[in-house]
Amino acid sequence: MHTKIDETLGSRYSPAHIRATWDGTSSVEDASRALGFSRAKGYSLIRSGQFPCRVLHIGRKTRVVTASLLRVLESGDPEYNHACIGRQPTS
Repeated sequence: MHTKIDETLGSRYSPAHIRATWDGTSSVEDASRALGFSRAKGYSLIRSGQFPCRVLHIGRKTRVVTASLLRVLESGDPEYNHACIGRQPTS
């Protein structure tokens, strides 16, 4: 059964649905699906520094910044996160 909110927001990975229901960061799997590729491809792009959104490494977890994901989905322009390429993050 569909609810009115589902019809209003559309697809699970539409910008309207993401804006209404996701937190400040999302999993790599969800962000990758929203961008149209697999979880494995998402992690591969993160390792090479080419994931199109800002990525945070928090301890052993990797999270995608939801605001950055929305900007990429709406504009089509990537926001590469080159801050840590070629060097280790400092503690």
